[in-house]
Amino acid sequence: MVSVISSVTSLVLLYVFFRVLKVGSAAASNILAAAVATGPSYYLNRTWAWKRGGKSHLWREVVPFWVIAFVSLALSTGAVDFASHEAHVHHLQGRTETILVEFANFFTYGVLWVAKFSFFNRILFAHRAPDEREGPEGPGGPSAPEVPPGPLSPTIA
Repeated sequence: MVSVISSVTSLVLLYVFFRVLKVGSAAASNILAAAVATGPSYYLNRTWAWKRGGKSHLWREVVPFWVIAFVSLALSTGAVDFASHEAHVHHLQGRTETILVEFANFFTYGVLWVAKFSFFNRILFAHRAPDEREGPEGPGGPSAPEVPPGPLSPTIA
């Protein structure tokens, strides 16, 4: 849901900056849209999707998130700039150019979404439970619970 909210926010802002306010090129509009949308995206990802509270850890959460956000921004900006350039080369203007620019943004972020989700979910905001097999004496110590072999357990012969 966070991705849907972030995507809609970015696309609406891109449209407003590019077509309504005409702040400049598609690339400049994309940069502004991402600059506005990335802060709420971080907050929503951290609090809602990955259930983190309290103060953010600068090096484990903030820096990796923003590095990924800026790499994504660079790739999407290249894509929207290319789409806008191609629209001009083919004499497409107005609504058609806007659709191409919006699609380039949406497609780029869609492709990146899978990689970012995996990174955020499995690494950046992963819940790190202590190893349940470790007791006070270390791994496999006396307090480690016995796990009986089950149908999916590997067997050692």
